[in-house]
Amino acid sequence: MSFESKTMNQPVITVEDLGKRYVIGHQRFRGDGIRHIMEAAVRAPFQWLRSCRERKRLQKEEFWALKGVSFEVNQGDVVGIIGRNGAGKSTLLKLLSRITEPTTGRIHMRGRVASLLEVGTGFHSELTGRENIFLNGAILGMGKAEIKAKFDEIVAFSEIEKFLDTPVKRYSSGMYVRLAFSVAAHLDPEILIVDEVLSVGDVAFQKKCLGKMDEARRRSRTVLFVSHNLTAVENFCSRGIVLDQGRMVFNGTCKKAIQQYLQGLRGVQAAAQAEIIDLSTTAGRPARYRSQLKRLRLLDGEDRPLGGNLPAGGSLKGIIHVDLEAPATHVDVELGFYTLSGERICTAHSAYEPSRTYRRLEGQQVFLCEIPSLPLLPGEYKINVGLDINLSEADCVDDAARLTVLQSDYYGTGIIPVKGVFLLNSRWTEAVEGARLVLPSIASDSRHPSP
Repeated sequence: MSFESKTMNQPVITVEDLGKRYVIGHQRFRGDGIRHIMEAAVRAPFQWLRSCRERKRLQKEEFWALKGVSFEVNQGDVVGIIGRNGAGKSTLLKLLSRITEPTTGRIHMRGRVASLLEVGTGFHSELTGRENIFLNGAILGMGKAEIKAKFDEIVAFSEIEKFLDTPVKRYSSGMYVRLAFSVAAHLDPEILIVDEVLSVGDVAFQKKCLGKMDEARRRSRTVLFVSHNLTAVENFCSRGIVLDQGRMVFNGTCKKAIQQYLQGLRGVQAAAQAEIIDLSTTAGRPARYRSQLKRLRLLDGEDRPLGGNLPAGGSLKGIIHVDLEAPATHVDVELGFYTLSGERICTAHSAYEPSRTYRRLEGQQVFLCEIPSLPLLPGEYKINVGLDINLSEADCVDDAARLTVLQSDYYGTGIIPVKGVFLLNSRWTEAVEGARLVLPSIASDSRHPSP
């Protein structure tokens, strides 16, 4: 009977009340060297004994990396595990991979498991790449004959033929990942556990890894996938688990899991990024200007308070309240996006609106800026707000708000863009040799007239 038929009606992973506790130590006080200890013991022995007991108590503290986690995973499920740094994601994968033992609860897994966690896990630094293929394969449960049969395929996938007989201590982190993933992927496991390691490899290798994981999904293999690439998780996974401070706060569809995670991020940063920003009394206004910019509100594409976070390529809405000191006809506002070092990246200006019309305005006004896709790479930016009256700057607020652009699969390829500043919306095709390549005319676009 095949593995598929055996597990058709029962989960392949069962986790019940799982917990992992660590005892962490605190840094010792200055003067804890052997000379100071001996001096204190001689001068005041009773006080020294009391301080030793107190210090022993203070230097150790219990920390629960995971607590009370329970869930089931069926055959063929592709589960994305997401959460902030320190939420317990890697600890959970180490427990599932049997690298460490749980403090409480139990884990039951059916089928062969392959894990790809930290870079180089299971490698011996003094051994060559060739030797580590056999060592790592054996650790993962492959027999020597099976490793020999798949050896050439593993080497070809890893693309390290030239360095196969070089000790892995001389490998780069990217070479480590190539070799480790290649061995794990060719184990042909029923359960594949992958931590956030694909970001180390280059773009071409990331595509190969994602293709291998997609192949496992098509073959009804079970995959547990930890990544901060939320769009890749949404496209690749059928289910999602959200961890927060060691506890499971959501277990359900992948889309709802991502929504839960983003909502949690907004809650964490609510104090740092208010829903309505008061521009009238901010310190970012130059002394030469009087306050006419009053309030700023930032929303996402679904009209929810932004909370300071936006996925790369996400929709952004800005609502700016203005109180004009005197009637004016030409009134424009802008949102300027800057690096934290003060370099302007791009500007959303009402004067750039093609259908913009002007009329006499006075008193309180509200302007709405809609950016369907903010083309900034992941990182932290500051937003400046400006007011122009009769083609001259009348008010501005520097560093009015902070925006953190989160990693996302903007191009839909599973590859996180990390180079440059902008997410350039481009299209590529391959020209067939000997065929005439017809390029679209830029001049056909009315927004780009011929010179």
